[in-house]
Amino acid sequence: MKPKNCLCSSVASYLCLSVAVAAGQGSPFGSAVSTETSHLTVVASTSETPPARGKRVSLVFDIAPKKDMHVYAPGKHDYQVITIVVAPQPWLRAQPTAYPASEIYNFKELNEKVEVYSKPFKLVREVNILSSLEAKKALAATPAPAITGNIEYQACDDKVCYAPKKVPFKFMLAQ
Repeated sequence: MKPKNCLCSSVASYLCLSVAVAAGQGSPFGSAVSTETSHLTVVASTSETPPARGKRVSLVFDIAPKKDMHVYAPGKHDYQVITIVVAPQPWLRAQPTAYPASEIYNFKELNEKVEVYSKPFKLVREVNILSSLEAKKALAATPAPAITGNIEYQACDDKVCYAPKKVPFKFMLAQ
């Protein structure tokens, strides 16, 4: 279901959240928007304070894998780790994603133990809205500034690993 007053669109699942309210459009700061794929549910929100140049904004993703599903956590394996990818912008600097502690999944058939998330967890990606002269010019020249990107993951159940998936998101900034 697409949130009202949202400026993003996609055939795939998506998240769209207004990071700041401009002229009464979009969601208030800190409100949450959710989406669902066949593997998981995601609730996205931002920090309560509207972004100011030179300040950090937290992009928060509460993720709940569906029954019998897991996604990969960082660890000592070659599987695709769930990741928050932020599209580069000249007025933005993204910090590394903060990952919670994971659990170990035992692949009996492969005799392999792997770090996963099978219970609800939270990923946080801090971004800085830059205050340099170049960043201010780039931001001013952008008609509808937004923090965009994807949640990228591969989900598995006890029998099948599904094709990797991207869930796009878009956090609008007021000018």
